[in-house]
Amino acid sequence: MYASFFGLNKTPFSIAPDPHMLFMSERHREALAHLLYGVRGSEGAAGGTGGGFVLLTGEIGTGKTTVCRCFLEQIPVNCNVAYIFNPKLTVIELLQSICHEFHVTPDKYRVFATIKDYLDPLNAFVLKAHAAGQNNVLIIDEAQNLSVDVLEQLRLLTNLETSERKLLQIVLIGQPELRSMLERPELEQLAQRVIARFHLDALSEVETEHYIAHRMAVAGHHGALPFDRAALKRVHQLARGVPRRINLLCGRALLGAWANGLHQVSRAVVNKAAVEVFGSTDSSQRLAGWTPRTLALGGACLLAGAVLTGLALWPARQAGPLPPATLAAAPAKSSASRPASQTASPATRPASAARSLVPPETLLPLLSGDLRSAWRELATVWHLTPEPGGDPCQTAATPAPQCYRTTNLTIPMLRQLGRPGILTLQAEGATPAYAVLVGLGEQSATLQIGGEPHTVGLIALGHLWNGDFATYWKAPLGGSPLSRGAGAGPALQELSSRLDQLDGVAPRRAASTPDSTPLVLDDALKARVRAFQRTAGLKADGLPGPLTLMHLENAVGATEPRLLTHAP
Repeated sequence: MYASFFGLNKTPFSIAPDPHMLFMSERHREALAHLLYGVRGSEGAAGGTGGGFVLLTGEIGTGKTTVCRCFLEQIPVNCNVAYIFNPKLTVIELLQSICHEFHVTPDKYRVFATIKDYLDPLNAFVLKAHAAGQNNVLIIDEAQNLSVDVLEQLRLLTNLETSERKLLQIVLIGQPELRSMLERPELEQLAQRVIARFHLDALSEVETEHYIAHRMAVAGHHGALPFDRAALKRVHQLARGVPRRINLLCGRALLGAWANGLHQVSRAVVNKAAVEVFGSTDSSQRLAGWTPRTLALGGACLLAGAVLTGLALWPARQAGPLPPATLAAAPAKSSASRPASQTASPATRPASAARSLVPPETLLPLLSGDLRSAWRELATVWHLTPEPGGDPCQTAATPAPQCYRTTNLTIPMLRQLGRPGILTLQAEGATPAYAVLVGLGEQSATLQIGGEPHTVGLIALGHLWNGDFATYWKAPLGGSPLSRGAGAGPALQELSSRLDQLDGVAPRRAASTPDSTPLVLDDALKARVRAFQRTAGLKADGLPGPLTLMHLENAVGATEPRLLTHAP
């Protein structure tokens, strides 16, 4: 396949949802914030939104599923979640599915069950959950396929309430026509109960380029992209900024370049790939240059690659020995990981999903409450050798890398940052402990304790992790670009050069010389930094701090250690 030809260790543009390839643009983060607001705002009567509907819409392939997966990772731990991914149901079938997802068993089984047979036990369940301090969230994907009578029944479900608050929060995720449906006169009452709504637009041209660079970097690419400037622009035009279309087009373009022995994808190659993927997008676009033999070779290689990949993955799906310690996932009441498992048969689920997990309390005693010890443990992952008994940060900082610590991160943010680091974990009423994160999978994380890996469930980890994260990072030459004086010059030059590399243009200014004006962090450079920060899902303040520089390093081809994407 073309992966090794372009120096990759995996295919970068698979259309299958891959959390390791997660790219959260500013729009995706805004959509996620709307979903979280809708759920968390209904947690209590005081200051809350009082329940209702939360609406997320977007064109096919814009990343609604990606946002939903991030939402499920961050949903409050006291929420019971029901996820419906096949909404082409009758009213009775919908209620059956909701009861099944919430593990609610009707009192009686009848051949001809009525709506009341399901509503009564469902009402009893949500009342019991409310008394236990739990919330209930119903997520319906592809909601544009719901019929009017089913939508009306969903509205009636939001009438399940106490004198203080609603007992069921409903999240509708669908294509743009869902918004049009809710404008119908017969659905006006439902539309009035939408407390938060967000439409997920396609990526901008700059975001498209950063999206491609991100996926290539995660796949192991280093250095300049194998797409020239004109090719990147053409990809955005043909894919219209839709991530799924970008994946299809870029994957086929790389395949075509490989089949023709080209190390660089040009606009012409993209045009030819578009014909294969999307059909004739322009009457002037033909398959000239791609001979039948070339296309046949490419198709044969794709088929062979799929077969070989299936054979390679098959043994890994068999049950294997447990790792040294495994942290329990959330109790059965929380089905936050359900979407992944419901879309795959048991034979295709990750091996970790079938493992017997142990409670978090068995892992906590293994952790150290000494932050310096955690830094020394992390140093081994980074192949650093701090002096015994010395400060691992000061030792490691000569000449590089340096220690960095931040707060309020999330699992998706850790996934996108992609580098090993230290998590601060704390059980209620206990002192903080520190664990070294070395891997992050779809539903689990890998912590290194005493040199040994331990697999933990993400939801269980969320019970203990407060968002604190620390890691080593390599500062630019001369120090931080935010520093003042002559030391900032080389750092600003490196910053500008990396932004130029992402933009696919020649460096705008050579390194400072006695005859040249030194670079400064002016408005123009800040604007370029803000544009990158928006595509990386960071606060767009135009200030190139450590997090921004780490994401920038990833985008151009990081050489630092990376998080494992599977349990060892």
